[in-house]
Amino acid sequence: MKEARLADKYNSPAERLGDFTTSWRVLWISSLAIGIGLVSAYIALALLRLIGLFTNLFFFGRWSTALVSPAANRLGWWEVAIPVGGALVIGLMARYGSERIRGHGIPEAIEAILINGSKVEPRVAILKPLSSAISIGSGGPFGAEGPIIMTGGAFGSMIAQLFRLSATERKTLLVAGAAGGMSATFASPVAAVLLAVELLLFEWKPRSLVPVALASITAGAARRYLLGSGPLFPVPPHPVFIGPQGLLGCVVTGVLAGALSALLTLAVYAAEDVFRLLPIHWMWWPALGGLAIGFGGLIFPQALGVGYDTIAALLQGEVPRAMILGILLVKSAIWAISLGSGTSGGVLAPLLMMGGALGGILSMFLPHEGTGFWPLVSMGAILGGTMRSPFTGVVFALELTHDVNMLLPLLLAVTIAHLFTVLTLRRSILTEKVARRGYHLSREYAVDPLEILFVREVMRSNIVALPGSMTSARAADLTTNDGRRGQYLYPVVDQARRLLGVITRGSLRKLLANWPSPDRSLADLARQDPVVAYPDESLRAVVYRMAETGLTRFPVVERSDERRLAGMVSLDDLLRARTRALEEERHRERVLRIRLPFQARHTAPK
Repeated sequence: MKEARLADKYNSPAERLGDFTTSWRVLWISSLAIGIGLVSAYIALALLRLIGLFTNLFFFGRWSTALVSPAANRLGWWEVAIPVGGALVIGLMARYGSERIRGHGIPEAIEAILINGSKVEPRVAILKPLSSAISIGSGGPFGAEGPIIMTGGAFGSMIAQLFRLSATERKTLLVAGAAGGMSATFASPVAAVLLAVELLLFEWKPRSLVPVALASITAGAARRYLLGSGPLFPVPPHPVFIGPQGLLGCVVTGVLAGALSALLTLAVYAAEDVFRLLPIHWMWWPALGGLAIGFGGLIFPQALGVGYDTIAALLQGEVPRAMILGILLVKSAIWAISLGSGTSGGVLAPLLMMGGALGGILSMFLPHEGTGFWPLVSMGAILGGTMRSPFTGVVFALELTHDVNMLLPLLLAVTIAHLFTVLTLRRSILTEKVARRGYHLSREYAVDPLEILFVREVMRSNIVALPGSMTSARAADLTTNDGRRGQYLYPVVDQARRLLGVITRGSLRKLLANWPSPDRSLADLARQDPVVAYPDESLRAVVYRMAETGLTRFPVVERSDERRLAGMVSLDDLLRARTRALEEERHRERVLRIRLPFQARHTAPK
């Protein structure tokens, strides 16, 4: 009965190929995503207020939710104790609350999607923002975007779990919450969608893109009422075109930003490897990382906290060289050590600051293209190289500044940085953490070769088909002398070659050994209503059908000629289609040859 229902499902004449596979159910998922986007905007507001509250309490002893820099504190040596105390609290929360609160936030969202069916525990939605606010508020050199992405994703997953949804639909709503959180935090709705596509969705399909985009749009619109409109880091206008020297400078910036991205990634996981060697429980690691933060804050106070004010100063060209060196040396060191310790915090804001510092140094040597030009180019390049998300890096930098004239320089520098890290590192700073937990993540999106090949291109037409009225002696003769040892399924047809049923080689042998009765035809003994394939359908549809039915061989029938048998398709045929795709990738040949008009022609001797 199950196979008959599947046959009805796939044999329906209404089943047609199209550009996309999205159904009307996307409207229901989109309506949920819009609500999640609104919730994410309030979550972003709450987390930013929490960060401000803890920063004011820890460093200034006052009750205020305004975002301030810890650099202006006058605590002296007591400043070292604050990051250590905050890290101790985070270690306790991670051990006795949920270990999922450790880390950047984005890798944890990726892991929830890949491993847990997009199910996030409700306590993570509470503990993650609280731990991140304590971490950043106690001086942690992190950004709020990673925790907000994870928290928004957790709330999106929780809302999804209240309804009867598939794992794919839960993934869409989880990512909708994550994109909404990022959109509300940075006033960057387009970059949030691109980040979702490049890092979280693992697909480019309307069924997921539309709900995620609507969630990001909703959160971005709500931000105007909750946090104000963008840009977050306004810059003076830059020239539309910068000339060959400027473009060459973008290439140099991309290479150096790629090298810094690789160095930062290696530094984070080198620190994590060192912490793993310690003979103490991981709960105490963040406290050691907090100790590094405290001493780094004594040396360079601007290294503490999110550092939005420092990023803005870098883009305005108002940062002295000593501060630039402090960012590159102290900020990067304590960020890598503390992040490797397993504390809670994001990576985007620190990367922006370190990229801006690199641009500040380069602006001393590269052609002057306007105030803040090279810091902005370096910021985008660092994002594209470290996160391996080039389009996100370009659009994110544009949305942070609203300077559309920077599109071409950013695209060039980000592409070069992305190329550098792709060639030198196997994984990004985000996916390396997932890999260290025993999972592999591929981030290359391409059209499945089985989607663009049809059954008619790989099916076998030279097959043995058994007549439904045959006798046992005739069946024995055909199956013994057909000479096709690879055929394990025999179609049973009538005189017009219309499919009546199928019978396997094993079943046929049993029938030949003990034929039921002389008057029983093979058509009566074959399996009726078999699952079939059609010449005009894609191989991917056949693969899915094989997965659903557990069968690996289908008869192929004409759709318009009352199930007239056209051939057979098997799993081996699908593998040959994969081999054809591999051949296209690996086989190299010269198709055109250039012959110069004055080139001498060799003629055969007479």
